[in-house]
Amino acid sequence: QVQLVESGGGPVLPGGSLRLSCEASGFNFDDYTIGWFRLAPGKEREGVSCISISAGYTYYLDSVKGRFTISRDNAKNTVYLQMNSLKPEDTAVYYCAAVRGVVSGLIPSNEYDYWGQGTQVTVSS
Repeated sequence: QVQLVESGGGPVLPGGSLRLSCEASGFNFDDYTIGWFRLAPGKEREGVSCISISAGYTYYLDSVKGRFTISRDNAKNTVYLQMNSLKPEDTAVYYCAAVRGVVSGLIPSNEYDYWGQGTQVTVSS
């Protein structure tokens, strides 16, 4: 049974930090690129970041470059999204997703094979 489980979300003050985790099971994690998406009220889902199968390539949405860092630990079947200098506009439900193979950038969400249930991030004073 394929599972992607996100954790680490919650409320945070502007300028604060959170680290999201995405733990995978039920598939060969090493063969999959993992991406993070977010969905905010009234907006379309957008790709935030992704990391290739060997962690050799990482990609970021322009608005999070320099603030977010994606990493993966294949021994733990887990991908992390370190989010620093958070802004109110980062408020959203964050989802992780998996797609088999290597990607060349932030590919559309409909190209991903598996999805998690999401974790809420709320940036507010």
